[in-house]
Amino acid sequence: MTKIESLAKASKELMLKEPFYGLLLMSLNKVWNERIPTAGVCLKGINYQLAINSKFWEELPLQQKVGILKHELLHIGFFHLVNYEKYSDKKRLNIAMDLEINQYIERDWLPEGGMFLDTFPNLKLGPRMGTKYYYDKLEENSEDEDVKSCMDGMNNGDTEVTLSNGNSVNLPDHDFEDVESLPEATKKLIESQTEHIVKQVAEQVQKSKGNIPGEFSEILERLNKVNKAKFDWKGYIRRFTGKSVKTYTKKSRRKYNKRLPDFPGMKIKKHKHILAAIDTSGSVSTSELKEFLGELYHLQKTGSDVTICQCDTAISYIGSFDYKKELKIHGRGGTDFQPVIDYYNESQRKYSCLMYFTDGEAPAPDNARGSILWVLSSRGDKSWLEGTYGELIQLEK
Repeated sequence: MTKIESLAKASKELMLKEPFYGLLLMSLNKVWNERIPTAGVCLKGINYQLAINSKFWEELPLQQKVGILKHELLHIGFFHLVNYEKYSDKKRLNIAMDLEINQYIERDWLPEGGMFLDTFPNLKLGPRMGTKYYYDKLEENSEDEDVKSCMDGMNNGDTEVTLSNGNSVNLPDHDFEDVESLPEATKKLIESQTEHIVKQVAEQVQKSKGNIPGEFSEILERLNKVNKAKFDWKGYIRRFTGKSVKTYTKKSRRKYNKRLPDFPGMKIKKHKHILAAIDTSGSVSTSELKEFLGELYHLQKTGSDVTICQCDTAISYIGSFDYKKELKIHGRGGTDFQPVIDYYNESQRKYSCLMYFTDGEAPAPDNARGSILWVLSSRGDKSWLEGTYGELIQLEK
């Protein structure tokens, strides 16, 4: 059996045993790399890649191949690459990460010498407490004989050490340092990409009536959490768009036509269609964009149709808003409100009103008219838009 066939077989076995991890594995590019001692995940651009040493791989039984795949996927799913820079001692962090994720893998699925809670019996580590907990515990107990042996071994470049009980343990060596050197915007993009992958895989598993692993339930709950609205959109929409509601007519066979008895009646329906402009300039932070998208979710929940218009110095995207779908952010250049105002002036027959979500850091536009609401981020600067045509509100912190 070739190494490619062997990898395909292990992947299929993982898919059958744990579909969530099998689907997550399908999202990765896989390469053979003899320069690494075992296996590991790394970045290729903003995407993840699984690298495997073929000699190490071929010596493993099938069950341990499956366990190694799951181990590496847990590093991604638990956001270890994204959070790597938050910890100062990378060697201690390497141990803490393995202590966390190996608890979610059957012990006989992993090669001998893995990091487990009973590797450090004197620390009395609690189960499934998270990487930070284990990192802190290792720091608090740095003088423990087994902790000291592991840290000294890692500092000396050893691959394994013998513990006080006579057992050998393999020392983890995750190479995630390349993430730290990336620009902040790229790191945020990788974090968003990781969130998107995890949510997408979960949706695929649920569609096929599979189960989401318990270890991911809390992560998905956090990713899918929608913050409470910072503004009373329902009450405000009723007042703000009261005079600018579009009226639609629809034929109805159930309704009697008094003038023409042989023809269907007409049903009149009043509907709100909001143009929501999002300032995607470089001055708007990622947290502010998330704040805007959260408010747009609540805005849509009022029963209004919402069309998104992204703009920095020019309009880069116009399309319907769907909170369940990933919204790709365009732009990130300078700021100019005028393109959206010009578009709204030309298209007022289509929309009930314009709501412009921004940090406010740009000169007021010319020739603004119609129903316009400026929605300033919680960290925005009001001074730019005070006195501008339209109404102005600022989201609470």
